[in-house]
Amino acid sequence: MMQWIRIHGRITEGYRVASGPSADYPYGALSRQRPLFASRGLDLGKYYNGTLNINLSPRAFKLIRPEFTFYNIAWTDLHPPEHFSFSRCKIVFKEVEYEGWVYYPHPETKLRHFQNPSLLEVIAMGIKDIRYGDEVDVSVNAEEISIES
Repeated sequence: MMQWIRIHGRITEGYRVASGPSADYPYGALSRQRPLFASRGLDLGKYYNGTLNINLSPRAFKLIRPEFTFYNIAWTDLHPPEHFSFSRCKIVFKEVEYEGWVYYPHPETKLRHFQNPSLLEVIAMGIKDIRYGDEVDVSVNAEEISIES
């Protein structure tokens, strides 16, 4: 049985790469990555094709034992392959709970963007009317993610 930790955060703007296109990629990163994740056992097809960036500051998170880790995912020819980890989560917005996954491109293989350890990136079900600056709660699996004060 999962033990959930609930944390309060705020939706913040990311690099706008996941849903793309962006200044760095002429396509959305997730559109290219999702079939590769599905072929390895994680089908994200029912989730929104983009990520929510949730600022947990002043807290930070650390993956300790994610449900999925995929190594050397060659999803673009613009840089070397990357490692990705995923852990189930739940987003609560306006008292409605949405299922999702913490999406974690490993910083040691993610060459183009610095990832703030207080910024949790989530792939979730579509959430109507959510905007930058909105407050949310996110629940993470305590066996897979630790939260640091």
